[in-house]
Amino acid sequence: MTTAPRQHWEQLFQGLNIEGRAFIDGQYCTSVSGETFECTSPVDGRQLAHIASCDSADAERAVAAARRSFDSGVWANQAPAQRKRVLIAFADLLLANAEELALLETLDMGKPIADSLSIDIPAAANAIRWNAEAIDKIYDEVAATPSDQLGLVTRSPVGVVAAIVPWNFPLMMACWKLGPALATGNSVILKPSEKSPLTAIRIAQLAIEAGLPAGVLNVLPGYGHTVGKALALHMDVDTLVFTGSTRIAKQLMVYAGESNMKRVWLEAGGKSPNIVFADAPDLQAAAEAAASAIAFNQGEVCIAGSRLLVERSIKARFLPMVVEALKAWKPGHALDPDTRVGALVDTTQLDTVLGYIEAGKADGATLVIGGERVLEDTCGVYVQPAIFDGVTNAMRIAREEIFGPVLSVITFDSAEEAIAIANDSPFGLAAAVWTSNISRAHNTARALRAGSVWVNQYDGGDMTAPFGGFKQSGNGRDKSLHAFDKYTELKATWIKL
Repeated sequence: MTTAPRQHWEQLFQGLNIEGRAFIDGQYCTSVSGETFECTSPVDGRQLAHIASCDSADAERAVAAARRSFDSGVWANQAPAQRKRVLIAFADLLLANAEELALLETLDMGKPIADSLSIDIPAAANAIRWNAEAIDKIYDEVAATPSDQLGLVTRSPVGVVAAIVPWNFPLMMACWKLGPALATGNSVILKPSEKSPLTAIRIAQLAIEAGLPAGVLNVLPGYGHTVGKALALHMDVDTLVFTGSTRIAKQLMVYAGESNMKRVWLEAGGKSPNIVFADAPDLQAAAEAAASAIAFNQGEVCIAGSRLLVERSIKARFLPMVVEALKAWKPGHALDPDTRVGALVDTTQLDTVLGYIEAGKADGATLVIGGERVLEDTCGVYVQPAIFDGVTNAMRIAREEIFGPVLSVITFDSAEEAIAIANDSPFGLAAAVWTSNISRAHNTARALRAGSVWVNQYDGGDMTAPFGGFKQSGNGRDKSLHAFDKYTELKATWIKL
């Protein structure tokens, strides 16, 4: 999609009627308490809307609506082909409203408008469409049985799904959950982050327009410690899916155990290693990918290539190439179509990122470039992407997820050392390997404890590739046919003939 000039987006904003209410049982409604919170844009500080601050009372209403819709069979009992038609219409409506959704996404969480329009919204629509297209092509099984018996293995929708999604890719992450959850016949309560609720609230109405029955998709904006906790503890929520921090993911597992042992599927933090061997086929491409891997989406990416592992023999030549490549990633007003680095989501995240930069300095790493707040005159929340050299894997900036554009450069001397450093992390979400040696590529990829490994690229794959992590990066998988495992129960039916 071609991105219009900033003036176009400002004019579009003037005509927006931003909805901030919850969406329950097919209609917008205020929170039971009447409480709201302000939604302020990190782009330039403008006030966007007052958002319903939902709590346990709203969770009760939404879960009841979801349960009624599920038990009635109004969606769950529809033929897969019919559910497919509705979801494809939903995907079409996302694209038909792409400019509005992109503007909401950018103003809400700060990402460049060019990315919202050309990446986030199309990817969200594609997630809905891909799952819709898949659902009537998935078959159940017939077990190998004696001739006087018949064994069936079938999938059933799990029931009521609560989906808690993050603020960095608000609509895309929501659709990664909604696509398979709705396609398999479940009813869903979507809890967007309080930092970026606008697109989730908006698409609820689009889903109804597409033909989704009332109560099948409900949206509850609010805080994690109120409505998020209520959903996680609710005895009538069958499955909880989450993308966010490892700290919260662990707490959600506790809540599941304290309540009804609901299924919990978690995509959590990452500290992904990007390993560049001396025989990388294209060092310039590797340098540009390393810059993109840490600066794209302001570094607010769970798979950000935040640890750059460089073989010592090419370090002196390669690092300046990375520094030069990162200079092209300059922060700018997020509504400017030429901007590549937008605003961080809020001042809290800015303080976190700047705090880690100070910690890197204090621990003895060398700040090579960037690391300062910029564009303060815009009233926005912008930081210049940073590179630290001389980092050891024991430093905080190498071990903890920063969720900002801060790159740690670590030197290694052998493949074995690179693998050991890469795996020396509580996380295992993603990794990349750059080499011309096919055996080294395979052996290193196999040895890396990560859910996704890319070779001679960073962040490859599409909807056909499962996404998720090892270790404290979570469990379960988004995307691909494997995602359906999270939203269905397997049933064995054994018939004596």
